[in-house]
Amino acid sequence: MNNEKLKKKVNYIANELIYIKGFIAPVDLLMEMDILSKKDYENWRFGRVKYLEKVCRLNLKKLSLVMRELRKFANKNKLKPSQTVYKKWGKGRKITLQFSKYNNPKIEKHYKTHYVDLKRVKELKSNK
Repeated sequence: MNNEKLKKKVNYIANELIYIKGFIAPVDLLMEMDILSKKDYENWRFGRVKYLEKVCRLNLKKLSLVMRELRKFANKNKLKPSQTVYKKWGKGRKITLQFSKYNNPKIEKHYKTHYVDLKRVKELKSNK
């Protein structure tokens, strides 16, 4: 997929996630874009995969483009950034999970940041 199509897909799915959930988690975006399978995501959450990027079906350059486009979308739509800690699921120590091969703090922060549409969250809560 070329860069322009990839950017359009990020924006389309980001809009869908905001409408459905009121927020965008990068891992949800990657799964909805079919870059990350649910099975691979769960394997990572259970600690069977060392870092998330290892199981993404996109090269790092394109993955970086997806993450950058997500941040642009969030800024353009005035979404509130919210840091989320991802801990290992299952038995044993609840270690913090790693997203990138070299555990780069800047890259890790991008994956951990969820973007919240406060107005949409309020609407969703009032509809329950």
